[in-house]
Amino acid sequence: MTSGMNTDANRAQALLKEHRDSIDRLDAILVYTLAERFKQTQAVGKLKAEHDLPPSDPSREARQIERLESLSKEADLDPEFAKKFLTFIISEVIRHHEKLQK
Repeated sequence: MTSGMNTDANRAQALLKEHRDSIDRLDAILVYTLAERFKQTQAVGKLKAEHDLPPSDPSREARQIERLESLSKEADLDPEFAKKFLTFIISEVIRHHEKLQK
């Protein structure tokens, strides 16, 4: 019986490692994707500053939030979490754009 339990524990440890390795890869993808997104929004911010455009675009932001909520439903992700996440990102982008305006 002990060897069966040990085998189950070893199997569980191996599965745990696989899950954690996958999570680590996904975290790296998230970080690099966010970095790329911020590079794009920085370019938008510079363009807005050069052409004296406002740092935020509330109608686009609302459309983006709706779009992300829809995508999150398709992906089986809590839409409220997705909305909070995008709202946070948008607030950071606006903060960066406001700095460029000064």
